[in-house]
Amino acid sequence: MNKNSIAFGAPGIEPRWTSSAKDGIGTAYHSSACIWFTLSHGIINEIYFPHVDTPNTRDLQFLITDGESFCHEERRDLLHQTEYPEPNALLYRLTNADRAGRYRLVKEIVVDPHSSVLLMHTRLEVLDPKLRGKLRLYALLAPHMKGTGKNNSAWLCGLGGRKLIEAQREGVDLSFGCAPDFTRRSVGYVGFSDGWQDLMDNFTMDWEFDEAADGNIALIGEVDLSAGLEFTLGVGFGRSSQSACAHLLQALATPFADQREKYVRQWQRTCAKVDLSAHTKDGGSLMRVSQCLLLAHEDKIFQGAFVASLSIPWGDTKDDSDRGGYHLVWTRDMVQTATALLACGQTESPLRALIWLACVQAADGSLPQNSSIRGEPYWKGMQLDEVAVPILLAWRLQQADALRQFNPWTLVSRAARYLILHGPVTAQERWEENSGYSPSTLATIIASVVCTAEFARGRKDHLAADFLLDYADWLSAHLEDWMVTSRGELVQGKPRHYVRITPADPKQAMASPDPDHAELVIANGGGTHPARNIVGGDFLHLVRLGVRAADDPLIVDSLAVIDHVLKRDLPQGAGWRRYNHDGYGQKADGSAYDGTGEGRCWPILSGERAHYELAAGRDPMPIIEAMEKFANEGGMLSEQLWDDDDLPEGKMMRGSPTGAAMPLCWSHAEYVTLVRSHKDGVCFDRIEPVYQRYAKDGTGSTIEMWTLAHQSQRIAHGKTLRIITGKAVTIHWSADGWATANDLATRDAGFGCWFGDLPSAQLSAGVRIVFTIVWQEGWEGKDFQVEIAASNQTPITG
Repeated sequence: MNKNSIAFGAPGIEPRWTSSAKDGIGTAYHSSACIWFTLSHGIINEIYFPHVDTPNTRDLQFLITDGESFCHEERRDLLHQTEYPEPNALLYRLTNADRAGRYRLVKEIVVDPHSSVLLMHTRLEVLDPKLRGKLRLYALLAPHMKGTGKNNSAWLCGLGGRKLIEAQREGVDLSFGCAPDFTRRSVGYVGFSDGWQDLMDNFTMDWEFDEAADGNIALIGEVDLSAGLEFTLGVGFGRSSQSACAHLLQALATPFADQREKYVRQWQRTCAKVDLSAHTKDGGSLMRVSQCLLLAHEDKIFQGAFVASLSIPWGDTKDDSDRGGYHLVWTRDMVQTATALLACGQTESPLRALIWLACVQAADGSLPQNSSIRGEPYWKGMQLDEVAVPILLAWRLQQADALRQFNPWTLVSRAARYLILHGPVTAQERWEENSGYSPSTLATIIASVVCTAEFARGRKDHLAADFLLDYADWLSAHLEDWMVTSRGELVQGKPRHYVRITPADPKQAMASPDPDHAELVIANGGGTHPARNIVGGDFLHLVRLGVRAADDPLIVDSLAVIDHVLKRDLPQGAGWRRYNHDGYGQKADGSAYDGTGEGRCWPILSGERAHYELAAGRDPMPIIEAMEKFANEGGMLSEQLWDDDDLPEGKMMRGSPTGAAMPLCWSHAEYVTLVRSHKDGVCFDRIEPVYQRYAKDGTGSTIEMWTLAHQSQRIAHGKTLRIITGKAVTIHWSADGWATANDLATRDAGFGCWFGDLPSAQLSAGVRIVFTIVWQEGWEGKDFQVEIAASNQTPITG
């Protein structure tokens, strides 16, 4: 036996993450407990500290051996069951049983309600008399400190006179211990000198290494079963060895039953203020889990920052060079989460989210594609719907009388200004893959601009309100021109329908939308196809937000097309794919997405379809029930579900989660909001002023908008041409080829947009307006032209 030595095999094998298929997510609700954990396959996976976006472990599990004939790895070799022993609380009971029925482990997992320590109370039940007194348990922990398995160090520690094991990297310390103390301990390099290698060799712990520095490491401790078969493991974190150990020992000094009781009581105080259980099929089970899960994804220090998921899609195939994970803040996902919490009657967390967004928003009104919880941009794309959705959240908070003393006008007006000066073409739509005219993006922009007009009206700023409504009317009036094909070939007899997106480059201001003839390049190896033949359910946002009526014939025909092309019948109920030729998903042979694959059914899209069913006056309960059945045993909803035939040996099962993110907050938020919509009898997301203006009244537009980002080349006869700029300018223009010229000074709309209306409605068809812009700094240096279309011409607004 090796003792008092340095482990061999440095730096260990290349580190990997673990499965994205989580069975549970946990944290204490109190803000002083800056630790989160995930569960899958009956064990603990990532433990996050000190923030919700920073994993520090890969997994924590038991190895069980009789010392003679077997050594079982808890994750791979046992049967797993996940239960919630207390309602409205993220308390988990995991029962992992020997396949031969000889023993089982029963574990309950909590976080110290007031410090950063994970506690796992375990009971070993020996069912085979032949194994009594023979079984040995070893706790195996793989640190991935500060998000990587590289350059970790570990050593045995005796602080406080206890037999602990420590790991450390770059100022973060982990302390691993047990009550009662481990009888033996070791640290080693993964793949060479770790405890798994040791025990699997001869079912005996032969190595007791003191130290393993600067590598991919694992910690192992033998559990003392001499005084009984119940014990408590603990993992504590701190900024020094002393603080991590102190936190751990303080937590272990309190009986687990007391820790459990406080942990549960904290969570149960958060239970929904609105009882929605009667509007579910499962008695509210998934609703209760979903609400807690959404709350659990908020950071404790950067409050208001909700990450998209505590999972790493296809994590078991990814090394540390791929930061991967969904533990970033996407504004769109976060507003979905905040809206769902509002649907439960929660107001504090959604307001914190709105204020966090106000502090992340740039001075020009833009928001990052995604960011760390600190607000630092991660990916650099620009998605106009993410600029718009904070306005919708502000509106919903105002309607709930939940803004308190926060004034959202700066956030709202800046965002609206950005949308007007940079839209309507988005650099990325909500799937973050293509630029162009997107139905879901434009529905969101229209709704947000109308909400901004309502905020302006409440401030008695009628000029701004009218200007904003004029812009929203213009967008609404052109939806069909920009995003509806008349030459669709997917369903016989349905040539006219919404396309997934009409491609356009936001940097090409004069580009003309052409849904009939444009070619769309699909991401992730999806190929190039006519845009008219690529469809998705994004147009359903037009109904959900109130821009179009559910019985609009074009909506109904588009629905028939996506049902024919994208709908899949799963064992639980109906599912839908994002769009045809989608390449983001599990490969046909069941292997992981690696930049190419095949997009599968998303539970989100079932929820979106159910919202449409509700808006159309039909019962959404069949889809509510299907979504409940989409959840796994732990109540987790995945990003995607396998929608092909079962693969051999259960590699992929129809209707079961793929390797994509799970849980996905967006999926749970969609479910919660759907159930609230069912209760209300109307889509919870519907913006009433939008619904009344467009779906009910059919308000049109008499004004054509022109911005430097979106330069209309031809407008309909009888329309007024409005030129919008981000500064005060003079419009120097002519309707007779500069034989005569006129000057028009722009007006301040009141929130950073200036506009001037040229009297184009008074001009004859066929006239070509020529103009230039005179800035305070000087002339633009180029002319712009807009033709007034003849009655038989189609206006081009590119």
